[in-house]
Amino acid sequence: MMQLEMTLWQTIDALIQQIPFTRAKVENVLKIRFVDSDPSNYAIQPSSFQPLDGGPIKLSDGVVIGNVDLRISNKEGDPGFLVLNLAGACIGLDAVRAHYGDLRITDFPRGRSLDEVTAHSAFLNWGGLNFGFRERNPDCLAGVSFDPRKPIQGTP
Repeated sequence: MMQLEMTLWQTIDALIQQIPFTRAKVENVLKIRFVDSDPSNYAIQPSSFQPLDGGPIKLSDGVVIGNVDLRISNKEGDPGFLVLNLAGACIGLDAVRAHYGDLRITDFPRGRSLDEVTAHSAFLNWGGLNFGFRERNPDCLAGVSFDPRKPIQGTP
């Protein structure tokens, strides 16, 4: 497992600086090599984007990024989409709020699976930063997604 001398919060900050995402930029920050993702992992076949997987990575604060999911669009100018699936140390909602105070609930479980998440989103000048808490373990952060295409709250 790759050991990275950054905390989760430092990693998030470093990745934000890489928008628009490219394979090389994310690999450089996380010190990993991506492999092509299995297309059967996606409900919608990824003909419009290139799915890449990497990890695991252990961070200096005990958080483990079990998987990094990077989606590079085939459309010119698209900034990409990035997901960090987390394990290891439990990060609670209070810790997320300490770093990103203005969070809004943007998704919630609908009773179909314990893997459904409550998503708390920060709308930043570059797009949306989403923090997911699974029904299975609602007190611990399960994932962070970076969506540069998500409009800033209140804009069309």
